[in-house]
Amino acid sequence: MLFIVGIIICFTHIFAILGSPPIVLWHGMGDSCCNPLSLGSIIKLIEKEITPAPYVHSLKIGANVEEDTANGFFMNANHQIDYACKLLNADKNLTNGYHAVGFSQGGQFLRAIAQRCPNPPMLNLISVGGQHQGVFGFPRCPGDNVTICNYIRELLRFGVYESIIQDHLVQAEYWQDPHQEATYRKVSVFLADINQERTFNPDYKTNFLKIRNLVLVKFLRDTMVDPHESEHFGFYAENNTAKIVPLRESSLYVNDLLGLKIMDQQSRIKFLESDTDHLRFTDQWFIDNIIPFLKD
Repeated sequence: MLFIVGIIICFTHIFAILGSPPIVLWHGMGDSCCNPLSLGSIIKLIEKEITPAPYVHSLKIGANVEEDTANGFFMNANHQIDYACKLLNADKNLTNGYHAVGFSQGGQFLRAIAQRCPNPPMLNLISVGGQHQGVFGFPRCPGDNVTICNYIRELLRFGVYESIIQDHLVQAEYWQDPHQEATYRKVSVFLADINQERTFNPDYKTNFLKIRNLVLVKFLRDTMVDPHESEHFGFYAENNTAKIVPLRESSLYVNDLLGLKIMDQQSRIKFLESDTDHLRFTDQWFIDNIIPFLKD
């Protein structure tokens, strides 16, 4: 542990001389690396608020923007992580480390990068609305009809764990059904693995503990993520969608399978909130809450 602290201090001194660390961004579902109305505006905001402007790498999963957008729906999440890892390793601007900001599903994807791809080193990991315990609900289910929403949920329950769906539908790969926990742990190709729910991979914990801070943003009026507590590592109790198990009561934390308990005890997990819908933050909120984690 002292060795890891020493590395962090070393990188801090390096960037104090050279300027702010590089920044890596990963977009959410239905978005792309280079949309001027989403990540494009975030890049401009970062460049305006941090002087000198840091190097920013917005991950593009595919040969072009169209492929990047489609792959957010249909490219196996594990293949996306492998693809992104190769991009990061090939980018010499990131050699000394980088801060990572993931939006929506980009949050859990960048966490997988921290666990599986420790080089180049990730410094701060900022998850803006990432679903770290998965979802159990139809994203932004249309209308206010609870009956329809629950019907759609039931349909997903009976198909989401079929192998063809798991292999090809990204959102199914972080779907966690509290009524089918055993099946989820057995067949989930992505979330059950990075959350150490099938087998324990010691490298995941070792690598994850190398980051400086984990910043988790939860949207209090989220109509996209169900339950929105997943953005803070909370989730439904088994067989009980009326009860939320918060991070500190989860087996992931109690058994410290990822190092979250250690990080929490060292005040390295920052729990932030935005009293808005999913990703509907203002520029000023981003400046006040996120930019400070990108400067050093």
